[in-house]
Amino acid sequence: MSPPAAMIETVAAPAATKKDIVVPRGLPADDVPQTQLLDRFGSKWDEFRFAPIRESQVSRAMTRRYFQDLDRYAESDIVIVGAGSCGLSAAYVLAKARPDLKIAIIEANVSPGGGAWLGGQLFSAMVMRRPADVFLRELGVPFEQDADNANYVVVKHAALFTSTLLSKVLSFPNVKLFNATSVEDLITRPGSSGPESARIAGVVVNWTLVTMHHDDQSCMDPNTINAPIVVSTTGHDGPFGAFSAKRLVSMGGIDKLGGMRGLDMNSAEDAIVKNTREVTKGLIIGGMELSEIDGFNRMGPTFGAMVLSGVKAAEETLKVFDVRKRECAEN
Repeated sequence: MSPPAAMIETVAAPAATKKDIVVPRGLPADDVPQTQLLDRFGSKWDEFRFAPIRESQVSRAMTRRYFQDLDRYAESDIVIVGAGSCGLSAAYVLAKARPDLKIAIIEANVSPGGGAWLGGQLFSAMVMRRPADVFLRELGVPFEQDADNANYVVVKHAALFTSTLLSKVLSFPNVKLFNATSVEDLITRPGSSGPESARIAGVVVNWTLVTMHHDDQSCMDPNTINAPIVVSTTGHDGPFGAFSAKRLVSMGGIDKLGGMRGLDMNSAEDAIVKNTREVTKGLIIGGMELSEIDGFNRMGPTFGAMVLSGVKAAEETLKVFDVRKRECAEN
């Protein structure tokens, strides 16, 4: 069954895709009764039927699009590793600022969002210190302000922030999220002065389920995505955390990790945002992964530094993108 014509508008996609993109209109004002779905379906369930389909049509609809995406993003402009609050914030800013760039997001988990679906200790509310409320206003996420303390704001449920940000990022036509996909290595190009000068030129990827079973199955080789810039936001050390930071050590790019220090919200959040940067040519690190590089404190259940580190990562990416793209095209 097709939705009522009043609920949708059809926008023709580029001819090469041979499909129509249906974009729902914005929601009516709050004072307009929301009865369209009930008017359409209510009290009519006895004659209700889905449109007929063959199982192979479902299979082809999924696989065709996925393999087209694999082909398109094999050469990306930017790869973001980790779809937590920092990585998604970076993707949002980059996709909005540069709609001409192809941005691939690689997330090891089936569910993107990292640890931003809940606040601290599995509580619902998400706390952000000002001025991170500017990002919430940009997204249109409502928040509460404490009348006795203007230094922070509270989103009633972390999932409200994360789902809003995720939906906006995925709506950009120049962004592709490859979830349930792990980065197993970095693609490198030699520098002029040894391993520490190597340039990052993309990522090595595999299905996460394959990555988890390299020790008990025979060799299962990975795939690759080339990109002049990799933004790594994989969080602090853990099963998939701090991946790029740890790989820099093992490949001789840096001597050792600084190691994340104990919790200090006041010092940690400022340090993470201010020091988000390109740590080696082609690799920008942000969020809590940076604490493992530099030895900063952790900040615990406050999320302002995550989103603003993502904004800073986007800015640092745009500063060096043209130069790194030229270098990447040379070899």
